[in-house]
Amino acid sequence: MLIFTLKLSFITQTKNQVFKISIFVLEEENARMNHIRNFCIIAHIDHGKSTLADRLLDYTGAVSSREKQDQLLDNMDLERERGITIKSHAIQMEYENQGDKYVLNLIDTPGHVDFSYEVSRSIAACEGALLVVDAAQSIQAQTISNLYLALENDLEIIPVLNKVDLPSANPEEVTDDIVNLLGCNAADIIPASAKTGLGIEDILLAIIERIPPPKGKANVPLQALIFDSVYNPFRGVETYFRVVNGEIRKGQKIQFIATGKTYFADEIGTLKLKQVPKNVICAGDVGYLITGIKEAKEVKVGDTITEADNPNQQIIEGFEEVKPMVFAGIYPVDTEDYEELRASMEKLQLNDASLVFVPESSAALGFGFRCGFLGMLHLEIIQERLEREFNMTVITTVPNVSYHAYKKKHSDEIVMVNNPSDLPDPSFLDRVEEPFIKASIITKSEYVGNVMSLCIEKRGQITNQTYLTTERVELNFDMPLAEIVFDFYDRLKTVSKGYASFDYSPIGMRPSKLVKVDILLNSNPVDALSALIHADNAYSIGKKMCEKLRELIPRQQFDIPIQAAIGAKIISRETIKALRKDVTAKCYGGDITRKRKLLEKQKKGKKKMRQVGSVEIPQQAFMAVLKLND
Repeated sequence: MLIFTLKLSFITQTKNQVFKISIFVLEEENARMNHIRNFCIIAHIDHGKSTLADRLLDYTGAVSSREKQDQLLDNMDLERERGITIKSHAIQMEYENQGDKYVLNLIDTPGHVDFSYEVSRSIAACEGALLVVDAAQSIQAQTISNLYLALENDLEIIPVLNKVDLPSANPEEVTDDIVNLLGCNAADIIPASAKTGLGIEDILLAIIERIPPPKGKANVPLQALIFDSVYNPFRGVETYFRVVNGEIRKGQKIQFIATGKTYFADEIGTLKLKQVPKNVICAGDVGYLITGIKEAKEVKVGDTITEADNPNQQIIEGFEEVKPMVFAGIYPVDTEDYEELRASMEKLQLNDASLVFVPESSAALGFGFRCGFLGMLHLEIIQERLEREFNMTVITTVPNVSYHAYKKKHSDEIVMVNNPSDLPDPSFLDRVEEPFIKASIITKSEYVGNVMSLCIEKRGQITNQTYLTTERVELNFDMPLAEIVFDFYDRLKTVSKGYASFDYSPIGMRPSKLVKVDILLNSNPVDALSALIHADNAYSIGKKMCEKLRELIPRQQFDIPIQAAIGAKIISRETIKALRKDVTAKCYGGDITRKRKLLEKQKKGKKKMRQVGSVEIPQQAFMAVLKLND
């Protein structure tokens, strides 16, 4: 009986000790998570996000004086040359406040509308956001768009009024604009200058005080969100993740839920300026993972990582799927490079998840890919990155959007038209629907007339006009997406002298009177130059394309007719005159019949050459349609 009582008291003591240890571990875990802050910086393009990130890194000592440089997180040559952020960049900082050490995980995001998908991915991994507004330019369209994206994800917003040191700054008026937009107090807005370092300490204090610590449980199966990835030619795919619940350990067997594949965590660590390997990364923290994956398609951004032996099957919600806005064909110059181009595109897709592509073939260009982009700048950047990073020289076809075609006998069946060659025969066609967008343009009141004229020219219909202040107006238009994919943004900046800002969101498909305009070179159709155009604009665009091609295509030994056609009807024609060789130069005299004989011989040769000759089309001719209004 005594032995039994002793055993019972020993078990009770052991249980109490385990209980106390588990409470202690839980308290320690809560204390650790209370000292983590995950935040991103959102703003319109050129409002000072990257410079502000530089100052935060300087102030927290995350970079040494040797490593210091402007646009530190923009590590691509393209980003530095253009002065824009193309990729989101994650970095960890450490900051001490009142004796407590805090871990700050910052994600610097792009500001251009074409890279908004990068912003949505960053927002999914954060609890708070710094909303940066330029004191000279005030609130722009992309500022509002990114703000709504952050509010949908329940992020804590810290408004920052940047560039207050500029002579053209108008802090009082812009502060009122921010108060009206957010409904906050003027005292909540932090005046700052990322260039001089003014207000950086206030921003860091606000991050600690206002942004909530991450929520998550450490004692449950692993659940982590993949928010980015990059291809390393030596180590395979590097995956960037945020641990929501549980913890990930070095050497642990893990599983990707979307693909169902299992791997070993060969290396994990945190993302400082250089990668710092760790043995364990717990709930609430951000890090990188290397598993030796060589196949790019095995990693999907937005996927959930869990334990292989004790999986958490719940997928992390709230991740936005990419919606391509502009479609164009990308083909290798040499058809033998097709497989190499595929491998390059897959590696690039890891680094830029908003790139979508499927294989397609063209009679003129051979095998290539139909690619979906978020906008014209995105297309330009992808083309340049393929050339710089992968040494791939490519041909890009005329960009267009995706249409829905309906046949007469099968009026319920949708035929997806991503390429003009996919359009059914007009005799079987019932109707064509094209995507429309809701465009939001913010401009100065003096440029309203110019902006309205441009939008009406692009088949836009005004739906709303709001005066935000006496100087600034917001205009809303319903417009066809096809009209804005080419030169709309550039022309908008021109007519408003650079003051207008532009943002858009899709609103669905609407019926439209569209025709297919073919370009014929030497009587042969070039499908890469075909375009679906509204019937009212078909003649003028066909004429301009013929004139542009006449300038761009080099002259040959024979006449080259350039024709624009709708079906069998030719609507415009230009001719590139032949390079004429003077075959009669050797005839110094004698009968005229000698010269005539040589000219007749030349004429026959030119006729034969025209029948068998092929016309080389330079790359800039495929993009000629973009410059029609120059």
